[in-house]
Amino acid sequence: MKKIKIAHILHSVGGVDVSLRQILHNLDTKNFENIVIHGDSDSINGFVDKDGRSIVDYQLPIYREISLKSDFQAILKAWKIVRKEKPDLIHSHSTKGGVTGRIVGFLTGIKVLHTPQAFSFLSAESKIKKVFFLGIEKLLSKGKTILLASSQSELNRAINEVGFPKSKTSLFNNAIEPIDQILDLSITKTWPDQYLCTVGRPCYQKNIEELIEVLYELNKTRDVHLVILGLGHHADHIKQVEDLITKLNLKSKVTLLSWTTREDVLNIISKSKLYLSTARYEGLPYSVIESLALSIPGVVSDCDGNRDLIINGFNGYCIKENDTEEFSKKIIELLQNENKYDKFSKNAKETFEKNHNIYQKINDLESIYIAQLK
Repeated sequence: MKKIKIAHILHSVGGVDVSLRQILHNLDTKNFENIVIHGDSDSINGFVDKDGRSIVDYQLPIYREISLKSDFQAILKAWKIVRKEKPDLIHSHSTKGGVTGRIVGFLTGIKVLHTPQAFSFLSAESKIKKVFFLGIEKLLSKGKTILLASSQSELNRAINEVGFPKSKTSLFNNAIEPIDQILDLSITKTWPDQYLCTVGRPCYQKNIEELIEVLYELNKTRDVHLVILGLGHHADHIKQVEDLITKLNLKSKVTLLSWTTREDVLNIISKSKLYLSTARYEGLPYSVIESLALSIPGVVSDCDGNRDLIINGFNGYCIKENDTEEFSKKIIELLQNENKYDKFSKNAKETFEKNHNIYQKINDLESIYIAQLK
């Protein structure tokens, strides 16, 4: 059979970058060929396939911020690349990749699979911006675009809010390779051996301020340390977080770490007692998937993405947004109840193996790709 050629278009940072690399590392190279079209200031590492061979990649002026000039140039350049490469499918990932990929798909007549990894309108802090971004999503949902959701919550939102008909949607839960080896830290450890952790830049989405409030509540009765990974890129709430830490006298209870290697992140998660998230929304967060793969229970906010991974009372707890008291109560419950903790830990690993092991799930994605060409 002739190889199916897929053009991946994205802003390759954070979880979106992890998602693409996991897909590329596991797609059957006998049946699929990939090219990557990504931002010129995102990933500095090349892309490789399942056989370790380099994948052709092109760079575009794709940036997080809206810029009519840069965004137009990105669309024009992507259109030229796609006309040259003649892929069978376009798979767009993330907001900017989605805008670029879907417009290019419309211009070229090539079917587009779009994975939002959290819809853009969820990031809007004002109603006006939310209506504007939602309007763009509704407009771009037309044509030959198929919504390929990264979680059931994202799929539901695509149908109920964006307006995708069910017939134009599909689901491929984010998945990763099993974590068989934990490497030594490449950075100096400055925090205690006993700690909780979270991965996420201080921003509206991640709602780190709420996590600091939870930590304050915890330290009224216990000595608890929190490691926060992921400062650096687009951490626009960092000052609010630092000011809150100072105000609540928690400087000795919090370690703030800038972006580091994925190997370091996995090392820190693996030694954490619990994984925490107070996010307002997610697609399907890789850090939570990684914690499940490492048998670490989670206490998380009940939002899109989180609720798809943490099953209340099975592998952790999902807590209503900003319910600081209940959040801290459930953390203490797991820290004090060893039997329950061990049960949740076992269930965490079971959840990963059943639903998010890409070795078991990659065939589902391959089938989705093939089905689009029939």
